[in-house]
Amino acid sequence: YVTLLDSPGQRYLHKHIHRGLSQADCAVLIVAAGTGEFEAGISKNGQTREHALLAYTLGVKQLIVGVNKMDSTEPPYAESRFEEIKKEVSAYIKKIGYNPAAVAFVPISGWNGDNMLEIS
Repeated sequence: YVTLLDSPGQRYLHKHIHRGLSQADCAVLIVAAGTGEFEAGISKNGQTREHALLAYTLGVKQLIVGVNKMDSTEPPYAESRFEEIKKEVSAYIKKIGYNPAAVAFVPISGWNGDNMLEIS
């Protein structure tokens, strides 16, 4: 069976993220693909970096990366943007201890529901 835990992403709620991550076997890291959003998240003090590091530090060894808002890329669902994000996130998670070859990267759109429950 699988237990799902939703840990908050906002910085002011980080005291609660530790509880969820410490119980997890796998983390799903959601990364925004929007121009500027991804860059902010992957920047030195960005939440993408922070959440990936927290997950690894708290013992979560299996990671899935959902690249969200693919519908808002230019053009929509741009494979080049997905690959750019995959490359940058892979480089960072490798530095902190994950094996990028073992991490699934999934392009998604929460707004449209693409790749959320079934392959689209």
